[in-house]
Amino acid sequence: MIIKDGNIVSMHYSLKNKTGEVINASTDGEPLVFKYGTGAIIPGLEKDLAGKSAGEEFSVEVKPEEGYGEVNPALFAVLKREAFTGIDDIKPGMQFEAQDENGNSQIITVKSVKDEEITVDRNHPLAGETLYFDINIVSVKADSDE
Repeated sequence: MIIKDGNIVSMHYSLKNKTGEVINASTDGEPLVFKYGTGAIIPGLEKDLAGKSAGEEFSVEVKPEEGYGEVNPALFAVLKREAFTGIDDIKPGMQFEAQDENGNSQIITVKSVKDEEITVDRNHPLAGETLYFDINIVSVKADSDE
């Protein structure tokens, strides 16, 4: 069976950055399982899965515009140190989970610390990055609504 809208896809993946560093992978655990065509994965990867079938192995390069988007400067913010209660030593590069104005969970990254002001980036940590995937399609099944 080939991958098309509505199919349940099970796949192993390895995600690398441009230097070849593995960022995330399923290869040592359970495969990623999702319903194809629902936006469950980034658009560039979903597009390259179309028409593939179980047993296929391939690589995919996903540009930022089809991945997590370009870095949006509007998503940088300056917060007061008091917003980080219970954390004494805040350094650039630290990441925290926060909620946006709609209550959705998001990762924020500390970009700079100056006295009582902390500059954070609310872009996805992989925004602006070209992503490199190695994919192994484990199975493709019709959705049985189970």
